[in-house]
Amino acid sequence: MTENVTSAARITAVDTYDIRFPTSRELDGSDAMNPDPDYSAAYVVLRADAPGGPEGHGFTFTIGRGNDVQVAAIDSLREHVLGRPVADLAADPGSLARDLTGDSQLRWLGPEKGVMHMAIGAVVNAAWDLAAKSAGKPLWQFLADAEPEWLVSQVDFRYLTDALTPDDALDLLRRGREGAAERAARLRERGYPAYTTSPGWLGYDDEKLTRLAAQAVADGFTQIKLKVGADLADDIRRCRVARSVVGPDIRMAIDANQRWNVDEAIEWTSALAEFAPYWVEEPTSPDDILGHAAIRRDVAPVKVATGEHVQNRIVFKQLLQAGSIDVLQIDAARVGGVNENLAILLLAAKFGVPVCPHAGGVGLCELVQHLSMFDYVALTGTTEDRVIEYVDHLHEHFEDPVVIGDGHYRAPSAPGFSATIRPESIAEYTYPDGTFWVADLAERKDAAV
Repeated sequence: MTENVTSAARITAVDTYDIRFPTSRELDGSDAMNPDPDYSAAYVVLRADAPGGPEGHGFTFTIGRGNDVQVAAIDSLREHVLGRPVADLAADPGSLARDLTGDSQLRWLGPEKGVMHMAIGAVVNAAWDLAAKSAGKPLWQFLADAEPEWLVSQVDFRYLTDALTPDDALDLLRRGREGAAERAARLRERGYPAYTTSPGWLGYDDEKLTRLAAQAVADGFTQIKLKVGADLADDIRRCRVARSVVGPDIRMAIDANQRWNVDEAIEWTSALAEFAPYWVEEPTSPDDILGHAAIRRDVAPVKVATGEHVQNRIVFKQLLQAGSIDVLQIDAARVGGVNENLAILLLAAKFGVPVCPHAGGVGLCELVQHLSMFDYVALTGTTEDRVIEYVDHLHEHFEDPVVIGDGHYRAPSAPGFSATIRPESIAEYTYPDGTFWVADLAERKDAAV
């Protein structure tokens, strides 16, 4: 699976960074549960002793305080990575994923959930970035070109075989290869459908909502999303404003960010039904499988979507088995990296449920586009009722930022997972010693005098 790796090269450094952006000051990212997020990345770089050779970059997303805890969790994995041959790591990222999730003393902190599992995801994603760079391909193409048997070897089927077996996965991937070259060509020409949450942050006033919703339609988006859940009268007003701007033919999703009990979710969604919401997202706790099923039964035809806070493939399996969701939302940095997201994509394909990933954040758009593009090219073969979330935040800090045109993600062409943050941004926004934060602290001290 690798082409450009020196056989003797080994991983000699696992460098971590606490990178934070002050997005709360403009209320970017604000919602009913998270009113003041500072979008942040617990960032990791795998470096080797091969001059000029590829590095592996990965991260997990947080919203500010707690990023130091996330970085410490990544640091705790360092000894599992140091000394590994780069060629072996690039040829079998699954071996690293198995070793990290299998560390029994660290596994006790989960298992396979929470801060520790997100740290594993950051390191595993860095290994996939390294693998794709070593092959000279963007990750979506690296995955789409891979043999089905190899992809199946990358998936951990433990706890899944009552719903998805290795034979099931192999059959899905073999069928997905039919017509893959033609779909890859169409992807490069047209891109992958996107929707935007940029107009819908809860802290925005009506003028900003109106302006950004109109801009979204002008930019070719066929779906927008509004945050809801803090105040029903306010939500009714905001939904009315948004619908009047975008018209009846643009899909409008609503997102409660886990704010409601089950009965509240049903009542609140029903009260907003006059505005024809396409889906209601995270209506209750992401762990409440039966609650989502009850909500889905009672709010139809409004669809139920969730996934950005679902902790692992096992919870996704149960959501699908219970018929709890209409739309499955993967997150590139919440679960244990590409390997586990492959399992989740395969589960969704087996159950025939469309995947519409969560994005936004720091770099989540950059990452998750690759997973959806692989899903289209080499697994499900369709983009029908499938869209990737897009938020116009912080892309300028990445060396290979997303490109949006006419409401579509353009297919990345640079090798890797599009995860590399620009060195200048690392130097400026590393917390607390980056130049931005040093100046910010000095300004606050002066203001307090």
